[in-house]
Amino acid sequence: MANTASARKRIRQIEKRTERNRARRSRVRTFLRAVEDAITGGDKAKAQEAFRLAQPEMQRAADKGVAHDNTVARKLSRLSARIKALAAA
Repeated sequence: MANTASARKRIRQIEKRTERNRARRSRVRTFLRAVEDAITGGDKAKAQEAFRLAQPEMQRAADKGVAHDNTVARKLSRLSARIKALAAA
């Protein structure tokens, strides 16, 4: 258990940050799930709209340090390619 006031404060800060990050990560997953559902459904317009909404949310997660920048870039790139492939199919 923390003995000093500063250690107790750090514990409080970590708990707040963890809760915030968990909410952000959950929000990103929700947006990604919407894009995935639209892609698997084969609806290109719906997929593009869901992607347009998910993109800033994922970028925000990268900016806040919840997800790595390259991970977000890779996921966005792959989703974009899959949506683009819907038109060809």
